[in-house]
Amino acid sequence: MKLLLPLAVLTLVPFLRQETKEAAPSLPKVTTHLMFEGRAEEAMELYVSLLPGSKVEHVERYGPGEPGKEGTLKLATVSLAGTRYLFYDSPIDHPFTFTAAMSLFVTCDSEEELDTLAARLGEQGEFFMPVGNYGFSRKFAWLGDRFGVSWQLNLP
Repeated sequence: MKLLLPLAVLTLVPFLRQETKEAAPSLPKVTTHLMFEGRAEEAMELYVSLLPGSKVEHVERYGPGEPGKEGTLKLATVSLAGTRYLFYDSPIDHPFTFTAAMSLFVTCDSEEELDTLAARLGEQGEFFMPVGNYGFSRKFAWLGDRFGVSWQLNLP
C-alpha cells in the first residue's frame, strides 16, 4: 500500500503543476477526486450526459512511456451541474474502491428528473434505498452506480 500512493501522486504532479500543452482550468482549494481503474472516461461521459449544465473542461491522456496505456484518459476536469471534479484513471490496481459513505448528493427539480437519474445511474448498480418516500422528502433514492460511485437523489 505504501508504494501505491506515491505512484498515484507522481502521476498527478504534471497536472497539478499544469505542465500540459493546454492550460487546465484552475481548481478550487478543495476538489473531489474520483479515481477509477480504466473506466473514468465512461463514467464522466455518462454523468455529463445526465446532469444539465455539465461539461468536460479538460482532458489529459497517457502518452508514450507513461504508466497508463497510451491515448487512454489520465486525468480530466469535469463540471457536473456547476461543481468541478477530477476524474483520474489509475493504471495501478488498488485494493480499494469507492465507498457509499461518501456520495454525490443531487437535489432534483422534478419526479421525472429523479426517476430518470435513478434508472440510468442504477443500471448495473445497486440500490441501498430504492426510490421512495422515506418521510424526509417527497422522493429519495440512494444507490451505487456500475462504477461504484454512490449517489443520493433527493426531491425536497
